[in-house]
Amino acid sequence: MEPQQVVQTIPELRSEIPVTETLAIELGLTSQEYARIVELLGRVPTYTELGMFSVMWSEHCSYKNSLLMLKTLPRSGGRLLVEAGKENAGLVALGDGYAVAFKIESHNHPSAVEPYQGAATGVGGILRDIFTMGARPIAALDSLRFGDPDLPRTKYLVRGVVRGIGDYGNSFGVPTVGGEVYFDTCYNDNPLVNAMAVGLVRTDRIVSSVARGVGNPVMIMGSSTGRDGIHGASLLASREFDEHTDDMRPTVQVGDPFAEKLLLEAALELIESGCVVGMQDMGAAGITCSTSEMSAKGGVGMDIDLDRVPLREADMSAYEILLSESQERMLVVVERGKEAIAEEICRKWDVPLVEIGVVTADGMLRFWRHGECVACVPADALVVGGGAPVYEREWKQAAYLERTRSFDQAAFERMHSDRDPAALLLELLSRPTIASKRWVYEQYDRHVGTNTIERSCDAAIVRIKELPGKALALTTDCNSRYVYLDPHVGAMIAVAEAARNCVCAGAEPVAITNCLNFGNPYDPEVYWQFRQAVLGMGEMCRMLGTPVTGGNVSFYNESQSHAIYPTPTIGMLGIVESLDHITPSGFQCEGDRVYLLGWQSDRLDGSEVVVVLTGEPLGSAPPFDPEREVRLQKALLEAIRCGAVRSAHDTAEGGLGIALAEAAIAGNVGAHIRLPFVPTLGNLFGEAQSRVIVSVPPESVQTFEQICDRHNVPARALGTTGGDRLSIEDVGEWSLDQLRSAWEEVLPRLFDTAAVPH
Repeated sequence: MEPQQVVQTIPELRSEIPVTETLAIELGLTSQEYARIVELLGRVPTYTELGMFSVMWSEHCSYKNSLLMLKTLPRSGGRLLVEAGKENAGLVALGDGYAVAFKIESHNHPSAVEPYQGAATGVGGILRDIFTMGARPIAALDSLRFGDPDLPRTKYLVRGVVRGIGDYGNSFGVPTVGGEVYFDTCYNDNPLVNAMAVGLVRTDRIVSSVARGVGNPVMIMGSSTGRDGIHGASLLASREFDEHTDDMRPTVQVGDPFAEKLLLEAALELIESGCVVGMQDMGAAGITCSTSEMSAKGGVGMDIDLDRVPLREADMSAYEILLSESQERMLVVVERGKEAIAEEICRKWDVPLVEIGVVTADGMLRFWRHGECVACVPADALVVGGGAPVYEREWKQAAYLERTRSFDQAAFERMHSDRDPAALLLELLSRPTIASKRWVYEQYDRHVGTNTIERSCDAAIVRIKELPGKALALTTDCNSRYVYLDPHVGAMIAVAEAARNCVCAGAEPVAITNCLNFGNPYDPEVYWQFRQAVLGMGEMCRMLGTPVTGGNVSFYNESQSHAIYPTPTIGMLGIVESLDHITPSGFQCEGDRVYLLGWQSDRLDGSEVVVVLTGEPLGSAPPFDPEREVRLQKALLEAIRCGAVRSAHDTAEGGLGIALAEAAIAGNVGAHIRLPFVPTLGNLFGEAQSRVIVSVPPESVQTFEQICDRHNVPARALGTTGGDRLSIEDVGEWSLDQLRSAWEEVLPRLFDTAAVPH
């Protein structure tokens, strides 16, 4: 079949393998979904068509169990240029003809099966989502969750994931500028690997993932197609882990960062040449996904000759070609008559470009192999918003809350009244979740591209060379223990802390992307967690004016024994209007006044110290008032912009005591602190929100306090910076070397030894 020929007929089809309801169920579909496919097609699907539906209607591609809730989020407004979900990534206007493209996605299941390639291809996939829109990637971040760090399997996973992220990002040439790493036993079987990418694009060069123009050629650009990653979306990313998980290794993709770098340069030059009509990454579900989504968005169809697809193995079936998730590939619709321009650009970059089909008018996808039509499906039937199913699952409040919320703090503090708070502070500093992540980030190139500003802020800062004087603040955040203890409030806190980190760095938060990691949605308690978290996230985003640009949902993050804590990871974008506003997290010089900005509470709910002393998170989410949070962020940003704040660091895991220690370590400047309240365990290590440790130059004290008064935000004087020690009256005194040793030596001690295979 010649791809240039525009076919308007529906050909006769035969199935190479008999299709039954049982086979559909084996491929991850339900009986009802199989019946719906037969109804849509008006016949029994072929084996190849059934495979296409199984990947496109999988949880990973269709969002069938989450879409209704996702639609409750604020998905437009503010600086957003496109509504969430309409393109490969979110777009936020910067002004002066530029925009930021950014997105976060998960690669959890592949990383659990094959940590190196799973993490590496997670980075590669999210980078392609950015540059298919015409944006040049300028930064990457991640959010990583692992199990008990003493377990051999955890060591194996940590080393593989960190090396995979580093090797891919370093080779591709994008700086990994920030992220977070948590450790908890709930992630023993199911680690989380969430990758975020950020790119810069001129608004007149934004490209949509759409197919248009009947007769326009459809081209595959990049690497050849192999058997790696087949059914990665439907059979790996859309099921929970069991005793057969290791058998899924062939579903994990294999990445090549050097090929992706060439693909990037060729793609951006193609876009600049004006010959591109639409472009989409071939990620999950490969050719099936890109052809169906681009066609459905444009209201067109395609005829595709699979014999023309460059293959690594000549004997691949149509089923394998269509479902392969081989990396570093794009589907490109080129304007008819400009094929030679596209071919010349790709030849220059040594990137293969092959015409495999043509845009048609009737909305049908036809795939040909060895001269026979092996699949003929309406494009709209496969995609979200079209034929893909949408469900509202049952939900009920989690039963475990009755136990966790029975936490008696008074009894807890009495039981542990003999604990030395000075020793406990050092113990908390050395907890893997709190401790320095230097061992991780030193394996990443943080400075390639020379945009990264190294100021040790609460958020990563990336210079925008095209807009002199401006910068981006970027962070990923989520304390999943808070979400476990109260999904609604915990998700609000995740959004608030991400925004607070940007404000502490001197930026105005403007938009988020999210990666929603949960267990099995068919479990009513898990779906309740998901539902409550989405509602909380939406509420906080509206209050802060930070709409959701997009992201992804990762369900089935559980093993046979238990699910992970609900983990709605937030990727936050902030804009620094002047480089003079960039504010470090550490104390900067002697003689500054130290303040606790915000509201103090002695509650220990959800705190790290409770986990240290009891072995599990207890209570509810930490105290949090969203209206106070908004006032705090406005007051702090105003104080920073008028030059009244020298450093700012929010209190997070470990509470006030750990925040003071981290500020001293980060700036290598000590402080003498006198707390205006009794130094109980709750006052020292409770994790109440909406609090920031700031240092203020003496000459700015009056200005700072006036700003706080005007916004009705408490500012309590705690002491003065200076010296080489941190002292907290009636608690203890530590040298900076002592604090730094406790904080920095943990991860190297755990993971520098040879990994032990699981």
